[in-house]
Amino acid sequence: MNDLLRIDGSQGEGGGQILRTALALSLVTGQPFRLERIRAGRPKPGLLRQHLTAVEAAARVCGAVASGAELGSEAITFTPGAVRGGDLQCSIGTAGSATLVLQAILPALLLAREPSRVVLEGGTHNPYAPPFEFLDATLLPLLRCMRARVEARLERHGFYPAGGGRLVVDVAPVDRLTPLVLLDRGPVQVSARALVSGVPVGVANRELAAVHTQLDVPWASLEPVEVSTSPGPGNVLLITIASDAVCEVITGFGEKHVSAAAVAARACGEARAYLDAGVPVGQHLADQLLVPLVLAGGGSFRTLAPTRHTTTNAAVIGEFTGASVAMNAHDDGTCTVTVSSDGVTRA
Repeated sequence: MNDLLRIDGSQGEGGGQILRTALALSLVTGQPFRLERIRAGRPKPGLLRQHLTAVEAAARVCGAVASGAELGSEAITFTPGAVRGGDLQCSIGTAGSATLVLQAILPALLLAREPSRVVLEGGTHNPYAPPFEFLDATLLPLLRCMRARVEARLERHGFYPAGGGRLVVDVAPVDRLTPLVLLDRGPVQVSARALVSGVPVGVANRELAAVHTQLDVPWASLEPVEVSTSPGPGNVLLITIASDAVCEVITGFGEKHVSAAAVAARACGEARAYLDAGVPVGQHLADQLLVPLVLAGGGSFRTLAPTRHTTTNAAVIGEFTGASVAMNAHDDGTCTVTVSSDGVTRA
């Protein structure tokens, strides 16, 4: 058995990403680990419900022994077994992000020996996580370019704070992923949808009007959507920037006492920074591509200046695998990220 790897959960941005990356890499490498000072960089440290669900899901995927896996725990030891596919159902029980739970187990399921169906219940549209549309339109198509065979569907919206959403992910495993290179973006088409549930449709219309004005998006490419499947109220603005290389989804979440104009202004500001940079990969996607590229044996992409999430993710990847994640900053504020690794094949 591999020696126990000790990881400091307070390093870098000090959040749940360290846990999810550690779980994902432990599953695919068989490396046991102990994570201490979990989420030490957050106002409420330790495992919240969505983090505990990720640990439990990862343990079920491989028959792991996970000591310290309880709400509020600030340290866990995780010893993985052999990865198994099959049917897996996970309910977070709160509006905690279902897409973030998926981050912890999807890399291993892509390389498992059996196909899998994962049913996740919880938050599908959470202001602290990528929404379902980002998963479906941005991340999964790129994984399919790497030979992954994975599809997702949204059966019920789960807005923060009520949660109660449901998504289903089907995975047909492959022997190995292939490297990905995303250096050029090319022309783009911009559109937007504003989702509302239990919220006046006028909120959606005001957000879309701001997108029309601030990003010069034609009215024909703007759509208000009244959602009827959510257990609770919610509002999310989804700005889609599609090119031949990638389909980026930039999100603004409605909040109490925050105007529709302010929600739209934040999202439009992020979209404008991405458009002006001319890069194919946005900041959130950059963070999520690192583990798949390690599995594939490498790759490279151009992005904006890396966030602390991305640099922390790269550090944990280096601890686990010895893979190199080089970040070459350019004078224009963009960055080329190059991943070099030996790759991972199906056991």
